[in-house]
Amino acid sequence: MRPELTQAADLLRKNTPDAVEEALGLLQNTVYSFSMKVCGHPEDAEDTMQEVLFRSLPHLTKIQDPKALAVWLYTVTRNRCWRMRRKGANTTQKTLSLDELAPDDAELARLLQDSSRSPEGNVLHSEQAQLLHRAVLQIPASLRIVLVLHDMEELSTEEVCRILGLQPGTVRVRLHRARLLLRKEMTRILEAVSAAPQPKSAPETLNKPRARSRRRPAECRDLFANLSEYLDDRVPAPACDTMRKHIEACPACVAFLKELHAAIQRCRSLDLPCDSAVASRLRTMATEEYLRMLGEASRAKSASAV
Repeated sequence: MRPELTQAADLLRKNTPDAVEEALGLLQNTVYSFSMKVCGHPEDAEDTMQEVLFRSLPHLTKIQDPKALAVWLYTVTRNRCWRMRRKGANTTQKTLSLDELAPDDAELARLLQDSSRSPEGNVLHSEQAQLLHRAVLQIPASLRIVLVLHDMEELSTEEVCRILGLQPGTVRVRLHRARLLLRKEMTRILEAVSAAPQPKSAPETLNKPRARSRRRPAECRDLFANLSEYLDDRVPAPACDTMRKHIEACPACVAFLKELHAAIQRCRSLDLPCDSAVASRLRTMATEEYLRMLGEASRAKSASAV
């Protein structure tokens, strides 16, 4: 769970105007960023941020546990985003097998090269955030929501299960596929960006069919199917030791695991802030309404005591 939510819960307990405004600012940023990652449209994200924030006000005075706050907030935001989805924004895509998500021989050869010579080395850091967001939006919605909640919003598997109403096994399978799809899509986008300065030759390079990949060894394929469990330290000790020994002896697996891990880390650092003027205006309105509600609750409590 992101530390902003823990900080927001602590601030709300103080019930001072400054603390409340800061807390609501943290919450609105969380809702907006999450909405952008799921749906990708600033207008929809702003509408969702406003509706969710004002709907949350009566409940915020009652929520003491940051984890409960996170689950409630993401559940409400997710439901709102699903209602706001634009036609065609989440078209059904072909389900790729794990073999299709695996890198071919040409890509493995690239991964084994010096990282400074990879396509990502030619892209500015600020541009990478935009490209990553574009790649995330290419992932099918049912996989994307798991990736966003787990790797971007840093919720646990159990919390994702509560928000989406899924079993842990289903969440883990979808997370792994989403990570692999993101890595594959990000690689494609970065290669396209690197080829952009040569418009005449780039299309030929991008459209040229890749050589058919030979079937990877059974050990590599078994490891590939369980990489997310390995990266998240969810593999039991004996099996984990076996995987580690294979990885250490297989340069291709080492290179791929390193790139997959880098993709996950990029997810955790992606920030999509709302327009500052819009955020400030909404935060002020929400703070005034929240303090008004607190005042009414306090007067009602005093009246009942008399």
